[in-house]
Amino acid sequence: MPDSNQTATGPINTPEEPPPGAPEGVTQHLYPVYGDLAGKAVLISGGGSGIGAYLTYAFAAQGCRVAFIALREQSAMNLVQAVEAATGQRPVFLRCDLRDVETLQAKVREAEAQMGAFDVLVNNAARDDRHATADMTVAEWDDNLAINLRPQFFLAQTVAPGMKRAGGGAIVNLGSTAHNLGLAGYPAYVAAKAGVTGLTRALAREFGPDGIRVNTVVPGWVMTERQQRLWVTPEALAETLAAQCLKRPLSGEDIASAVLFLASRASSMMTGQSLVVDGGRTMG
Repeated sequence: MPDSNQTATGPINTPEEPPPGAPEGVTQHLYPVYGDLAGKAVLISGGGSGIGAYLTYAFAAQGCRVAFIALREQSAMNLVQAVEAATGQRPVFLRCDLRDVETLQAKVREAEAQMGAFDVLVNNAARDDRHATADMTVAEWDDNLAINLRPQFFLAQTVAPGMKRAGGGAIVNLGSTAHNLGLAGYPAYVAAKAGVTGLTRALAREFGPDGIRVNTVVPGWVMTERQQRLWVTPEALAETLAAQCLKRPLSGEDIASAVLFLASRASSMMTGQSLVVDGGRTMG
């Protein structure tokens, strides 16, 4: 996410499907192996593209039974096939608009009926469309939070009873350093990501007695296909790398590795925490 202070020009309409090619996220990267994750049921929102595609592959590579929520059918099914070919695990694709909470919860309950209670929930889905404060309408504001904050709560609400019955679970929410840095150009998105941090802390306190851990991974600017297509310029990337302590661009693998850690028993006494993965950009 570039920290440009240029005046925003409103949302950019993206194509229905990304450019053709190999599915994003299925790479040769070797993730750390967490043996306790094998066989676990994992639900990932926005798991069909961007960081979510890396998450879908990373959990499948651990031997997890993965279901992911996405809207674009063609790219999602391409990912399903690629992940199965690479890992032997076939993810379950749940087609749903996250803004339709009733349908969203029904889809998750259908998946639970097939897979059993989810052991891990990763609230990843988000959209960082740019927008100008002066031009934003109430409907646009509400729509932004209906994508970037509301589903996190209602997905947690849906899976928590099954986790409680199973004796525990892990919820990992995806935040953004756009909140930490106070970036201009998309205030509703930044506000929603600040809300994710508060939601994590509140749910960690509420769910802790039932053995359910809730944490946030806070990514810096990750070079996904969407980011490179819409926002990345040589100047913006150079500015970001200059601000980072570690001088390489962030990848989806970096974020997936952190999420795997928080989903596993390796972090069994961590809850209510925000794990920042940004190359040291917000260290100060």
